[in-house]
Amino acid sequence: MANNAQLPEGEAQSRDPYKDRKSLEFSFRAKRFAHIRQLIEAALAEKEKVEILDLGGSEKYWLIGEDFINQYRDRLHFTLINPEKQEEKNTDLFTFMIGDATAPDLFAGQSFDIVHSNSVIEHVGDWDAITRFAENTRRLGKRYYMQTPNYWFAYEPHFRFIGFHWLPVSVRVWLMTKMRLGFFPRMESVEEARSHVESIRLLDRKQVKELFPDAKIEYEMIAGMAKSIMAIRG
Repeated sequence: MANNAQLPEGEAQSRDPYKDRKSLEFSFRAKRFAHIRQLIEAALAEKEKVEILDLGGSEKYWLIGEDFINQYRDRLHFTLINPEKQEEKNTDLFTFMIGDATAPDLFAGQSFDIVHSNSVIEHVGDWDAITRFAENTRRLGKRYYMQTPNYWFAYEPHFRFIGFHWLPVSVRVWLMTKMRLGFFPRMESVEEARSHVESIRLLDRKQVKELFPDAKIEYEMIAGMAKSIMAIRG
């Protein structure tokens, strides 16, 4: 996931899609929220209080649906789980927990009305970790929404480089030591560059369908091409 903290403060804010509602990235996120809103509305029709688990999420992310969420804020509660500490501003609406979304015993014996993840699954590790993440999503949620960039879309969204993910690992590592890519500064060492390169594993449609066999597969389209893949169980 792109880390704005690696940019100078002014530049980070100007490129932050959560702050710039006119940005292309915010418009994509807002369109995705239409799918999430449908899940929330369906859950609200069934019960008074809806519990939403966001795997790898942040409070800031939910600004994409701020008006809708505020409309129902007394009937919604979000549990955010992330390996990195975050501060909640709206503690009546959000509860943050440090945790591993791939842990087999995650929230054992519990369930949520909706499980959500946005551009997270490609960051969790190797295929075994990705599989555990998907299993947790399906196990913990009556409904779920999972979005991830499409491997077969040419523009790599993390490094912001066309075809970057199709290059050999050694070439990607070399490029990261020579220039700043996306939100990543130029890496000072090969080891650091390799760590970033190997931390992201993009998925294709076949893999998503294998991981989420009970989901409806939707696509985020741009210029007739699938930019990202969504697995939704409603």
